[in-house]
Parts: sequence; C-alpha cells; structure tokens
Amino acid sequence: MFKIPVILLFFLFLYSCSPATQQPFSLSVKTYLIAQFDTLQNNTEKDLLRLATTGSADSIKLSFHNCRNAYKQLEWFTEYYAPTASRELNGPPLPEIEIEETKVFPPSGFQVMEEYLYPQWEEENRSELLREIRSFQSTLKRTRVILEETEFTEAHVIDACKQEVFRIIILGISGFDTPLSQTGIPEASVSLKAVKQILSFVGDNKTLAKLFAQADKYLNQHRDFNSFDRMAFITGFANPLTMEMMAWQKELKIKPLPTSLALNTQASTLFNANAFNTNYFSGNLEAHATPAKVALGKTLFFAPVVSGGSRSCASCHKPELAFTDGLPRSAALTAGKFVQRNAPTLLYAGLQNAQFYDMRSPTLENQAMDVMANKDELHTPVETLATQLNQKPETVQAFKKAFPTMESEIKPRYVMMAIASYIRSLAPFNSRFDKYMRGDNTQLQAQEIKGFNLFMGKAKCGTCHFMPLFNGTAGPAFTNTEAEVLGVPENPKAKNLRIDPDQGRYFHNPIDELRYSFKTPTLRNIAQTAPYMHNGSYKTLAEVINFYNEGGGRGLNINIDNQTLPPDKLNLSKQEQEIIIAFLNALTDN
Repeated sequence: MFKIPVILLFFLFLYSCSPATQQPFSLSVKTYLIAQFDTLQNNTEKDLLRLATTGSADSIKLSFHNCRNAYKQLEWFTEYYAPTASRELNGPPLPEIEIEETKVFPPSGFQVMEEYLYPQWEEENRSELLREIRSFQSTLKRTRVILEETEFTEAHVIDACKQEVFRIIILGISGFDTPLSQTGIPEASVSLKAVKQILSFVGDNKTLAKLFAQADKYLNQHRDFNSFDRMAFITGFANPLTMEMMAWQKELKIKPLPTSLALNTQASTLFNANAFNTNYFSGNLEAHATPAKVALGKTLFFAPVVSGGSRSCASCHKPELAFTDGLPRSAALTAGKFVQRNAPTLLYAGLQNAQFYDMRSPTLENQAMDVMANKDELHTPVETLATQLNQKPETVQAFKKAFPTMESEIKPRYVMMAIASYIRSLAPFNSRFDKYMRGDNTQLQAQEIKGFNLFMGKAKCGTCHFMPLFNGTAGPAFTNTEAEVLGVPENPKAKNLRIDPDQGRYFHNPIDELRYSFKTPTLRNIAQTAPYMHNGSYKTLAEVINFYNEGGGRGLNINIDNQTLPPDKLNLSKQEQEIIIAFLNALTDN
C-alpha cells in the first residue's frame, strides 16, 4: 500500500502551520517528488541491485515490483516533463529506431527487466539484469536533474495529472507496460494515489477526494487482469475524475494551457468529440485546417482532374466503404493491374504521425504528392495539376479564399494542403462506442461491452491499437505512430505458409529490424474495410482474430525472427473471438 514518506510528512507539517510560512506551490510539488525519487533510488540501489546479484527469483521479483510501484508515483512527472528519460525508464522492450540517422538503440528499463524475470527466472540472465539495473540508475540520476530544474505551475500540473489518468486508461489497465507480470491494475491504484497527493497541493476538493477514494477502492477490489471490467472503471471512475479536474480548474480560475499538442487541453475526457487537435498533425501553421480549405479539398478529392480526367482520389477511397475500395489491392491505372498494397481507410488518417503502410510520408501533404505522382495511381504530378487549376479563374478564386496569403497563382503546396485538410476532417467520432463513452448507456449491448473488455485485456489488442483512436498512435501524448512486424502470410489458405514478400518499411529504410514492418492502422470502421492487412490476404474479421489468436506468423510456424507481435497463443475461445468482433462493429461511425 502506498505510504507518504515520514520526511515528507514532516515538511508538509512544517510548512502548513500558518499561512505566513506556507511554501509556494512549485516547492511543495518539488519537495514531494524529491522524496519519491529518494525512495526509488534507494530501493533500486540497496534492494533490487543487491538481490539481482545474489538473491532468489522470488526476492528479485518482489523488489522489482516495489521499484515499479515507486516509479508509478513519479510517472505523471517523468512522462510529462521528461518523456525521453521516461522511455528509457519504462519504455517498450523493443529497439528505438532513428530513421534519419539509420541507428538502432537497444531498449532499456523496467519492461526489459520484466522479460528477464517472467514468465520464469533463468539464472543465466543475472548479468543482463544487473546491466539493466545499472543503466536504469544512470537514467534516474539524469531525470532527477531535470526535476531539480523544473518550475511547476498549477495549470501544467493539473494538465499532467489529467494526462496520467488518460495514461492509465490507455496503457495502464491494458497491460501495455506489464505484459508478462500483468500488474497493471494494482499499479493504476498507485498512480492515482500520487495524482491525488499532487492535486492536494493545488487545494482542497472534497468531490475529487471522494472520486479518488472510490476509484482506488474499485481497483483494489478487482485486481485480476483478465476479469477486470475496464469499461466500468473508465465510465464510472476515470472519466468522472478528469471531468471534475477540469471543472475544478475552471472554478479556481486557473487559465487552461493553450492547445498546441495533439490533445485539446480543455477536453474533460479522452472521449470528448473535440478531444483531438488535428492541426497538431499538419506540420505547419499554413496547413492548419479552415472550413474553406476543407471545402476546397473535398472538391479536389472527388474531381477526376487530379488524374488528368480518368479517376479521382475517391476511386480507391469510397465513402460508402469507409474510404476504402473493397479490393485486396487497389486497381492500378492500367486495366487489369493492381498496386502493391490494400487501400487503407482515410477515416482518422489525419491523426497519425506517418502515412502509408510503410510510413514513408510524415504528413498527409506528402502522401497526396506521392499518390498524385505515382504512375500506377493518379499519374499527375502536383505541379502539373497546379498549372491546370490556374487556367480556371473560379478555381483560383476558391484557392484565394482558402489561402488568403496566396499571391496571383496556385502553388503546388496549396493543392496538397487543401486535400490534406479535407482528409483531416474525416474524424467524426460518432460511433455507438463514442456515444456510450460520453454517457449514453443505451448505445452498447452487454456482449459489446464484454468484447471491449476482452479487446483491452486478455486479447491484448489495446496494446498496439491504442484507445481511443484504435491505431498505432500512442497516447496520451500521441507524438509517435507505431509499426509492427506481424508475420502476415502471402496466402493464408496455402498448405505451406510463407511470409508475404512485401518488406514494408525496410524498402525505404534498410534496417534489419524494419523488415516486414507495417504501420498499425485504425480499427475504427473496421466492419466496412475488408479485406484486411496490407496485402488484403484476410477476407473476414474472424480470420484476422484467429491469426492473432495463433500468435501471428511465428505462431503459424512462419520463419520470421524479428516479429514484434508476441508469438504466444492468446487462447481465446471461439465465443470470445465473436464477442471481440461484436465490439469492433460498434466502432462504425454513423
């Protein structure tokens, strides 16, 4: 159980004796955090490091979890104020790849340590575990320097605390950072206690205190990972917590931070209709969407002029099919031929940090330019299209309305930004799931709620398809879009399965770890976007779920050494798989 260190209680008592001696808010927060850092550093050095040297498996695991709990009291700070260090302390156990520098950095931190301890301890891993612990200590010291140099404001701290609740919803209770030990539920309780304590420095809020107590009680009464009712926790406890935080901030007249990142700082829950700032993903101020740009982009999207008159963007991205085309691979310009990959949905495509399955384009603007120039797709370079559009006075006027700083002619970049603005507008967030999460309890059936709980729990879908976007853009920062190596077969019906020859990201970035790696797409509107996978090899959702249930390519005995999807079977029953599909159907927008 989480306890406030005695030294911290002394400081709090000392500075609360009278208003005249009360320490400033920033110092109160910093004093608390320094005490927590001391606890984590002491636990790591005097306990975990010592036991990892000579201790038994059980004693090492116990010390490991004590250290993790100590870290969870700091997580709201490290993730918000020191995200790079936070990844080193508790990032995923996969290499970090710097594309521009063509460098691969090995993973580090708690999740790497966990792999040495679970599912069972191997004595031969002791030296590697010791190395990880020492690396962790080094990162922790650097992170403490960041803390000592940080000044805290009430607005930033409230925002950081709200994001920690979001992090619990997205990553904590899904088991993202505890995939083997499955201790995410009790750790969520520790994180919430820390958030409660930090917010107490802002002031006294009895409603908030009651909500924290209720959430903590629920977490401690339902600690089993597989049976935990995530939907009940989110709608009954987590959402009310963040809603009360925002209401309290308004009551205290603490001005909200300006929205400059992916999340709208004034969104009271992750599921607000306006929770996301789509302009964050546009890359520059000139590309920020306006109604005029969206309208212009929509006209261009459906106009055959973008391909010289034979097809439009909508030829491969049909609205009635959730902006896909229903084909395994999209039809090429040449009759009877097809492009290399399946056409992904454009719905929510703007809420990603990379485009195309191979992630070769950082923005939708780049993607539009690539598709227009591709000889098998639209075969009309954006420069050519801009020249053609300049011959139409009414079109030039429409562009001037959309881009007031435009001079006398349409530049290629305006064409790209207009189309990208329209695509970014395709994020309705009005599925039955969204409405349920906003309080309409009539929207989901019991089976669909069970499916959500399986999706976020036993099936582990939520550890790659991050809620609420259900794509590879991980929250609550949403600064990175992930890719995975799944081992997708070329032909799932073949007697002898073999990997699809498309090497994905490796083609443009020849790094071994990226061979057969593809971006994780959204699952929103998945019921309308068959067939599935980058090669369209699976016709039904049942086939896809079974593929994951078997452990991906490796689970199906395909030889692929760098698969990032765990090859272990999920052991989902046929009924459980059907229930998950029922939930996925609830992600269809109206």
